[in-house]
Amino acid sequence: MGFESTTRAEEREPQAAAVEFRDEAMWRALKTVRDPEIPVNIVDLGLIYSAAVVPIEGGGKRIEIQMTLTAPGCGMSEVLKKDVETKLARLPAVSEVKVEIVFDPPWSPAKMSEAAKLALGFDSDFGAPAQSQSAFKIVR
Repeated sequence: MGFESTTRAEEREPQAAAVEFRDEAMWRALKTVRDPEIPVNIVDLGLIYSAAVVPIEGGGKRIEIQMTLTAPGCGMSEVLKKDVETKLARLPAVSEVKVEIVFDPPWSPAKMSEAAKLALGFDSDFGAPAQSQSAFKIVR
């Protein structure tokens, strides 16, 4: 189950088509998108599950994003999705942006970067599966 939308080049400012597209620009743009409820960008939060750049017949690129939210009922889903679409559509040579919100696999704090965890005041291993503190197995 997911939400999907597409933004076309006509909905953005004109760009020089001759400018070369670089993946780094896409990731830089994505890192400017912040969750309005959490002061960390969506890349470091681990919300981006996949990002693909696809050539379009006749020229230009389509960026296809699969992303999630920190909770399925997040009221900011449309705000985040529109922000991603708008910022990626501004990149040179991008003709179309497709953003799909997915919930499989579910997001967890373990998906956050170490920088995000530290920015939020968590230990770097926050969200990781608990490990046994003892070498002895407890049998009951």
